[in-house]
Amino acid sequence: MLSSPPQIIPMAAFEKSDDEMSWQHCGTEDFRHSLEGKATTTQSHLASSSYYLNRAPQFPEGCPKGYLTVFGAFMALFCTFGQMNAFGTFQTWYAEHQLSHLEPSTIAWIGSLQLWVFFFSGGPIGQLFDAYGPRWIMAIGSIIYVFSIMMTSISTQYYQYLLAHGVLFGLGVGMLFYPSLSSVSTYFSKYRATALGVVASGSSFGGVMYPIMLQRLFQLVGFGWGVRISGLISGAVCCVAVFTVTRYAPPKQRGATCRLLETLTDSRFVLLATGSSFVALGLFIPFFFIVDYARDLMIPARMTFIVLAVMNAGGVVGRIAPAYLSDKLGRFNLLAPRSLPVRTPLLPLMLFAATYGFTSGAFISVITPCVAQISDIRQIGSRIGILYSIISFPALVGGPAAGALLEADKGQYTGLILFAGLTVIAGSVLILAAKLRIDSRLFARV
Repeated sequence: MLSSPPQIIPMAAFEKSDDEMSWQHCGTEDFRHSLEGKATTTQSHLASSSYYLNRAPQFPEGCPKGYLTVFGAFMALFCTFGQMNAFGTFQTWYAEHQLSHLEPSTIAWIGSLQLWVFFFSGGPIGQLFDAYGPRWIMAIGSIIYVFSIMMTSISTQYYQYLLAHGVLFGLGVGMLFYPSLSSVSTYFSKYRATALGVVASGSSFGGVMYPIMLQRLFQLVGFGWGVRISGLISGAVCCVAVFTVTRYAPPKQRGATCRLLETLTDSRFVLLATGSSFVALGLFIPFFFIVDYARDLMIPARMTFIVLAVMNAGGVVGRIAPAYLSDKLGRFNLLAPRSLPVRTPLLPLMLFAATYGFTSGAFISVITPCVAQISDIRQIGSRIGILYSIISFPALVGGPAAGALLEADKGQYTGLILFAGLTVIAGSVLILAAKLRIDSRLFARV
């Protein structure tokens, strides 16, 4: 019996719309198609397709859309996580004005709730990203984010600040943060940590600008209009991010689901998540209290907000340089020691702020490529989200716990400093254990 004539499949059938990009447009040879049930014109085509189907997924390193996504993600983190890093400015302002009748630990719940919602939202946002891509998630997140800032500007009661500056703000940041980092992860493999480090530095640049800008605006136009102006600026930057961030996905690779039980039984992931939880418990405490600490050291009020800006400036280098080195030396190798705090009473406060910003910045930039390194490309968004959801709980209690220690020590910062330092050290040890679980050789490139 004669076989039916071969079917010719036009190239247009392989083209993808929206944020899923064809392999040809990314300048990579790894152009794979699902040819199940379809014949090709020649036997060589079949052999070629079989070869590509059996290869491990490749990444379009150097793709123009990948670079544009890095730029858009940088802008997203600049205006969202950058302003979140400036919460110390709000903490001090609230303590002296609208919420002066409340204890510092009570006010710190606003920032902690902000962090908790931001971290916890990572799980569901990651699932949505894997299913639908970044654009609509980021568009809705931009609306929520700007709305939260506007509501903060007109709030007067503590519960209103909790809802607007805590819950809504954290959710808006999360809906811009996770799709941005996950999208960049799909475009890069060899230089993934470097690309994510550049993106993460956006939060540090924002952390430098926002404290200085907000303090100046509060003095010139008052709290309400100062917050509104920052919201309008942030909204414009968010629009840029929405239209430039796209996701790269190999053809016929969508549909993979991330099983929670499978993820939580992966010992590498469990150790990484546990270590990150300890780090998150203490890592953000200096960002909350360093402005108050500067005032306690009798530093002039006009300079106290500069200390927070210097800390975030240190994070610019801390997010890029360790990320670049991690691509050369191994991501887990850089994450464990760089999570360690650097503090000595001999250093002036400004130098400490810059040094701490550098070391803490490495944790922010390198943790995401570590998750991506032990995950399937189709599950990157979900796994990154699960990790951040897990560390949301210690991030929630870190600030208030530090504030309670400050009250118990009657304004002395010794207990707060020890708590922050020891939790971060414990987390670093567990992250090192995750590295050794991947490769037991201490100096192996992992």
